[in-house]
Amino acid sequence: MNLKWSSLDRWSDLGLLIIRVGVGALFMCVHGYPRLMGGPDKWNSVGRAVSYLDIKFGYTTWGLAASLIMTFGGALLIAGLAHRPASLGLFVTMAVASIWKYFPNLGVTGGWGAADHPVAMAVVCLGLLFTGPGKYSLDART
Repeated sequence: MNLKWSSLDRWSDLGLLIIRVGVGALFMCVHGYPRLMGGPDKWNSVGRAVSYLDIKFGYTTWGLAASLIMTFGGALLIAGLAHRPASLGLFVTMAVASIWKYFPNLGVTGGWGAADHPVAMAVVCLGLLFTGPGKYSLDART
């Protein structure tokens, strides 16, 4: 069998669907929804990440916003609906999380070992922002 790697190019939209569904499900089910259901105490804890950006107010509101973005942004990625705004919101959220994890906090050592997951998710979201959702999406139907 003479497989040419370029023949896989025709499946790029399927690849985007797999990435969107996988990453969206992680954001929605593993990261966002549990934080959203955690209530004001959890939102305050999550929102404290903005303190590394020298923002010293509204931690509960920032945490609620991050929880909503992760939950509903993940759902939007899965559906391929409002894909670019969802990708941008998730990218910004993960950029803040990367800064928070990189610097020592709450007994965490910090550094790249602590920040690798949010950095990877930020990079994926940034890539999705530029690639678009692909043809297997609700955005492609409109």
